[in-house]
Amino acid sequence: MTAAIPLTDEERAAVNDGQAALDRLLDRLADTPTPAGPTPRELDVPASACLLPLIAVRQGSAGPASR
Repeated sequence: MTAAIPLTDEERAAVNDGQAALDRLLDRLADTPTPAGPTPRELDVPASACLLPLIAVRQGSAGPASR
């Protein structure tokens, strides 16, 4: 059984609408504290760090090994 995780409209757009929507969400969240307290901006992520592109997401059976 798979549990659904509710998403906000902005989070759904980041998943469905591409890099620009994802960048907007990440920019908004940059000043939201993490569970440990500091915000992502305060964590001092190197400027050379980058996100990996999402190519495709498939749901369902992965093939014979998953049966």
